Amino acid sequence: MKRAICSGSFDPVTNGHIDLFERAGALFDEIIIAILINNKKKPLFPLAERERLLRESIAHIKNATIDSFDGLLVDYAREKEATAIVRGLRSNADFEYEKNIAAMNKELAPQLDTLFLMTDPNYSYVSSSIVKEVASYSQDVSKLVPQPVAHALKEVYRR
Repeated sequence: MKRAICSGSFDPVTNGHIDLFERAGALFDEIIIAILINNKKKPLFPLAERERLLRESIAHIKNATIDSFDGLLVDYAREKEATAIVRGLRSNADFEYEKNIAAMNKELAPQLDTLFLMTDPNYSYVSSSIVKEVASYSQDVSKLVPQPVAHALKEVYRR
């Protein structure tokens, strides 16, 4: 079985992420959407809420599961017997950042490949950070995030 990991903080998940998951799901037998627990960051949504929002947003992707981890992604990938890590690229800056991580991951786990997928141009400007900032000013982000996320953001930023 070909299993891939799509990792990130997903705080919150965006339509760009969903597009990446759908495309990865078409390439692999199974994809694990793994939420990185980063104790150095203070997320807007707690882990349980991010898991719920992801579950509701990816229900249509039948070969996807959701999990969380802390530590090194390569260790988690080994534990899950993954064959690949899938990363989305929006820009040259993303590529420069991601290629170094991919090189280090290859050094640590030579059996693990990193697959880069270019973001759909419709989502090339979308990031979780931008979505949160726009939503914090009570602006409509419903075209940028799944419906459950848009609703959750309205609740968080309700004044």
